[in-house]
Amino acid sequence: MSQVNLQCRNCQVIFDYGMDLLHCRYCDVPLDVQYNGEKRTYVEVSGYQVRMPFDERTSLFSLGEGNTPVIELSKLGSFLGLDRLRAKLEFMNPTGSYKDRGTAVMLTVARELGVTEIVEDSSGNAGASVSAYAARAGIKCHIFAPATAPAAKIKQIRVYGAEVHSIEGTRDDTTNAAVDFYKKEGLVYASHAWSPFFSEGTKTFTFEVIGQYNGEVPDHIVFPVGNGGLYLGAWRGFSELIATGEIDRMPRLHAVQSENISPIASEFIGDKWDIETIRPTIAGGIAVAAPARAGQVLDVLRETNGMAVMVDEVAVADMQRMLARKEGVFAEPTSAAAFAGLSMLLSEGTISKGDSVLVPVTGFGLKDEVRFSDD
Repeated sequence: MSQVNLQCRNCQVIFDYGMDLLHCRYCDVPLDVQYNGEKRTYVEVSGYQVRMPFDERTSLFSLGEGNTPVIELSKLGSFLGLDRLRAKLEFMNPTGSYKDRGTAVMLTVARELGVTEIVEDSSGNAGASVSAYAARAGIKCHIFAPATAPAAKIKQIRVYGAEVHSIEGTRDDTTNAAVDFYKKEGLVYASHAWSPFFSEGTKTFTFEVIGQYNGEVPDHIVFPVGNGGLYLGAWRGFSELIATGEIDRMPRLHAVQSENISPIASEFIGDKWDIETIRPTIAGGIAVAAPARAGQVLDVLRETNGMAVMVDEVAVADMQRMLARKEGVFAEPTSAAAFAGLSMLLSEGTISKGDSVLVPVTGFGLKDEVRFSDD
């Protein structure tokens, strides 16, 4: 496609458009979409024209993703000591998580290129999303998932007709098994972590936010971060809006990880991360010990004056219950981790009482094991 190339952000080498190459041939860094030429494809999001990496004759392959609401969290905000706290309910996407934004664009490109069979690895949400969109597209789908993945998420993947490959070991063992399989079988690896097209879909989050904030920019956005799919997509969206003059500043973009699996946060604060020290976490969506785009997330943290924090299991579970009981928002533990991180950022003085703060609720609570404890 003449309007799109793929580029290595490290050595700036440019490669041809396609889904077969996911990382630079020279330095192994994941590739990003680079637009060029006069030919352009746009989709409309909240009144903005958002450039997309597929041909103008190809319509976005959609299940109705996006347009998720932003709500005030006045009770939780008051409890935390924050005047202006909002949540964007990303679990209202078609398969119950923000992943549908990225999957829609990634599978649109796959259909355009004539792909008939794909491989993805996922702890649950991305697997469900890719399975659903693949089913609608008539593409055969293999999902590699950890044996420890929540049963509810695996059932959702299976109901769409995907072939599930259950892998013992860590989340990264699952990735390695998926990579071995797609190479052996000669298939396309439709990886939400590696695909340059995935974050082109998640950037629509940003355009919606600016529309819902009536053109204003929140002071802070606090994300749960594993591979960084929504985090990096949001940054791309804000960067595009600044480049076109629609907004004049970037919000501070913060990243929250579990202290049990914290490669990005550890690196950010200067601690040595040892993959051998990983422990299980209830926040399975951010349980990624070796994120493909960790370097890119760290670059964005520094560029946006963001902070990376680690939260413990008790704080995540407590925040999941608090969100439900104070605000009626049932978030999966991964999403609750972001609010636990917000509490830390407030206590550390990174965020102040009068600041405008947005937290995406990236996945719905029923997509994970429901935990109860004595009050």
